[in-house]
Amino acid sequence: MNTREKGKRGEELAAEHIRTMGGRIKDSNFYFKGGEIDLVVEDRWLNENWLCFVEVKLRDDLEAGYPEEAVTPAKQKKIIKGALAYMNYKKIPSGSVPVRFDVVAILGNEVKWIKNAFTA
Repeated sequence: MNTREKGKRGEELAAEHIRTMGGRIKDSNFYFKGGEIDLVVEDRWLNENWLCFVEVKLRDDLEAGYPEEAVTPAKQKKIIKGALAYMNYKKIPSGSVPVRFDVVAILGNEVKWIKNAFTA
C-alpha cells in the first residue's frame, strides 16, 4: 500500500471512529492554497455544537514516534489557515459557532480522537 492509499485508509478509519463517537462528518479533503483539511466535523462537546477541523495522522508502529507528534506548530498554522479558508468558503461568520482543532491519531489498529488538540 502506497502513502496515498494509507492516508485514505487512515481518513476512513478516523471518520468511522468519529461517527461511532457521535460526531458528524461535514466535509473531507478540503483543499485550500497551502494545504488540506482532512476532515471537518460537527461534534457536541461541552453542551455546544462545535465545528471541528481534524488532522488525521497514521503510523504502523512507533519507529517514527506517536502519530499526534507529527502535528507540529508549522502544521497547526496550516490547519488554522485552512479553517479560515473553509469558513470563508462556506460563508460561516467568525464567532458564530465554536471552533475546535482536533487530531485523530492512529497507531496500528488503535484509533484515538484527541479533541481540542491545539488552539488558534
